[in-house]
Amino acid sequence: MEIPEKKIFSVSEFIELLNIGLKRSKAKITGEVTQMQVASSGHVYFTLKDESNGAVLDCIIWRSKYNLFGIRMETGMKIIAQGYPEVYAPRGKLSFIAETIELSGEGELKKQYEELKKKLAAEGLFAEERKKPIPRYCRKIGVITSKHGAVLADFLNNLGKFGFQIQMIDSRVEGQEAVEDLLGALRTFKKKDIDVLVIIRGGGSLESLMAFNNETLVREAATFKVPLITGVGHHQDEPLITFVADASVSTPTAAANILNRPWEEALLFLERQERAILGFYQEIFDGYKEMENRLMVSLQNFKNALRGIDLKLKDSLGRIVSGMKLMLSSLSQKISYAEKSVDLNNPERQLSLGYAIASVRGKVIRRTKDVSVGDDFELRVSDGKINSEVKKINPDK
Repeated sequence: MEIPEKKIFSVSEFIELLNIGLKRSKAKITGEVTQMQVASSGHVYFTLKDESNGAVLDCIIWRSKYNLFGIRMETGMKIIAQGYPEVYAPRGKLSFIAETIELSGEGELKKQYEELKKKLAAEGLFAEERKKPIPRYCRKIGVITSKHGAVLADFLNNLGKFGFQIQMIDSRVEGQEAVEDLLGALRTFKKKDIDVLVIIRGGGSLESLMAFNNETLVREAATFKVPLITGVGHHQDEPLITFVADASVSTPTAAANILNRPWEEALLFLERQERAILGFYQEIFDGYKEMENRLMVSLQNFKNALRGIDLKLKDSLGRIVSGMKLMLSSLSQKISYAEKSVDLNNPERQLSLGYAIASVRGKVIRRTKDVSVGDDFELRVSDGKINSEVKKINPDK
């Protein structure tokens, strides 16, 4: 900002202008804590000393920030502070306003990590029985990660096409300055309608993953209302947030696979059922085809049998007709013969030949015993009847 040459500032105006410029000079500084005082307000005033040349810088960290990072500073402790310089107008004193603090050196970080891990484990925050099961068919997924870099792309590219509804909150995931972002994102998602929350980032050193070892963040994650999946790149010491997560993996791809698996299994099950149903209907179809073939064979056999019966009937009818003809011919001959016999034996014919029929009292006289002397008898001849009386009977000797 260009300042007019003839502009005359009051002291407070100049300090205010100076602080505007100083606030743009954010930096990370490291040094040894040589003096420390916790005010009644909870704000912490301390001095950082350069071990190489003894240079010192007064620093302040406000109570909310100090409590957030969970570091209890002591004289002689080596830390890294990130913030900006500021002149305190009432005293004209320059101080460094620390927005974040963290331990310097892997040894100190490791010590802090182990102490907090032991403390939280003793409280039961890592117990398996308090972990929530991941819903089998999640659809509404909350994601906390940085929108920059390949992590988010890896996660989204590996999610299957199962109709997932993704809500994402962009957050810093590197170093202590990420703590506030991560906490804000967690608290925002507590108010949202989601089935599961996923926190992901790539790998990194113990220092870069320190935000995920923050006590406040870990406790917030432990009380989250829906299941939590972490896919935070593992150092040799896993970030503490992974111990309270309901499912923890090392990569964003693995986190996506947890969400995919039930849907893939369901899809595989449906495919198997589809094949089984198609197979069942194929068996039915094959059965009907076999029945149809058998029916066709039966119908053909029936037709053949009918043809055979027809031929037999025709043959039998022919024989019957021939037999009837023979029988009728024979019967005709017998009738003719009978007619001739009847004709030959007709009494009237006999009478015409000169024979006579004698009868007494309506009975034909065949023997001498049939009559007695004095009986009236009738003698039938060809042209009439003669009535007479028996005068004498002469039986043959």
